[in-house]
Amino acid sequence: MKTLNFRVILFAFALIFGLIFSIPSLTQSDSGKKITLGLDLQGGLHMLLGIKSEIAIESRIKSMAASVKYIFDDEEIIFDELHMTDDNQIKFELLDEDDVAKAKELLKTEIKGSTLSQSGLNFILEITTDEIIRTKENAIKQAVDTIRNRLNEFGLAEPTVAKQGDDKILVEVPGIKTQEDEQRIRELIARAAHLQLMAVDEDRASRVATMSKNEAKSFGDVILPDVSTEERYLLRAIPVLDGSMLTDAKVGFDESNQPVINFTLNGQGAKIFGDFTGKSVGKRMAVVLDNKVYSAPNIRERIGGGHVQISGSFKLEEAHDLAIALRSGALLAPVYVMEKRSIGPSLGADSIKASSLALALGFLLVVIFMILYYGIAGVIADIALIGNLFLILAIMSLFGATLTLPGMAGIVLTVGMAVDANVIISERIRELLYQGKSIGKSIEDGYDNAFTAIWDANVTTLIAATVLYVYGTGAIKGFALTMSIGILASMLTAIVGTHGIYQWILPRIDKKKLNFWFGIKAEEVK
Repeated sequence: MKTLNFRVILFAFALIFGLIFSIPSLTQSDSGKKITLGLDLQGGLHMLLGIKSEIAIESRIKSMAASVKYIFDDEEIIFDELHMTDDNQIKFELLDEDDVAKAKELLKTEIKGSTLSQSGLNFILEITTDEIIRTKENAIKQAVDTIRNRLNEFGLAEPTVAKQGDDKILVEVPGIKTQEDEQRIRELIARAAHLQLMAVDEDRASRVATMSKNEAKSFGDVILPDVSTEERYLLRAIPVLDGSMLTDAKVGFDESNQPVINFTLNGQGAKIFGDFTGKSVGKRMAVVLDNKVYSAPNIRERIGGGHVQISGSFKLEEAHDLAIALRSGALLAPVYVMEKRSIGPSLGADSIKASSLALALGFLLVVIFMILYYGIAGVIADIALIGNLFLILAIMSLFGATLTLPGMAGIVLTVGMAVDANVIISERIRELLYQGKSIGKSIEDGYDNAFTAIWDANVTTLIAATVLYVYGTGAIKGFALTMSIGILASMLTAIVGTHGIYQWILPRIDKKKLNFWFGIKAEEVK
């Protein structure tokens, strides 16, 4: 039997690999990839958000109205008095009876989730009950995805964003240590980022200072404030287009080196924008974000290509956050904070201390027991256990995984599970030695006999851990991840690594000192 074998070389490589790549995490050095600590270990922000789904329904109806206007303009259908009512209806009047059949067919095909009623040339378009339910469900799902995208683009490590119940969102952001950071994150999460391009009502704009909101509404208009001044604008309530047609948003600089946001529209948005600007030369169009007017420039010529700019008194940081919000998409409905907790780093430090103590104590007790009960076989198992711990840390560091308190519990549990395989192997070897077989034969058959039991136990546990990771959230994922990595690492160290060590030292094992090597008395062996 060869003394130097591929199993020993593979185990040595795994041990060196584990040592090298776990050092940055153990020493918390600035260089190298490290494990990210979760909210419960380094502190951070915990929030439970509610969502105003009724605003999503209102936005859906506005979108329907904008689509109706665009379809009629595009098909040259003459209409009048297109406006929205307080009870979520869209009313309009056709001026040519010959257009009725065509208009009804277009609305049936293009405006999904609506019903159309007719009285002569007057029509009422209403959203259906099923569409209201679907819009509410989409609002919560889209809010989860949007908030997660915003936090990821912001550069935060492993934020948790998950739906809770039917209409709540759980947000956990680790590493938030100052009030300024917390405020910035809250604003980024809560910002609706609802972009609209709206036509200025030039016929009545001069009266905006004395006009009431109800009077504006009677004309199908809305009054919105300027973002940085006291000026107010009278705008057509139905937007030309909105942020759903936006494909990209980036921070740029204007001629005076002030931050601006340049955004790009998709094909449909670019066509609508180009057609509108072509028909509205000499008039104004307002760029509206979250119901505030950022600019209302005069249209000098048709603007093609779908490129638009938002200018304002932006700070660079504010422009960056706004671009993130626009890129990640607008919230269909505003969110509000129902519950907020700031977890301080001192609490996280206490958790790390307690968990590290549990890990160290559990590891020490296992090491002592294995040596006392199995002799040198126990030492070999302990070497594999050390290699297993370093491999877990190294793999988690390379992938930038997040370590949570349950994750540390998973590592503690892995210590016991990792040594369990060597307990089974050592007992099989002992049984064969008691039967009088040679040491070499006992080792080989012991590994063969133990492999099936170890494999079955680890695979079933790995399946359970995988299910926990796929369907769990936050801390449960952390527990499942450390368990999975620990199981895979133990298969390498406990089965392959220790087997190679036994083959390597086999010539040195003295059958007269079986108590020293395997913890059994030589006189008990046949």
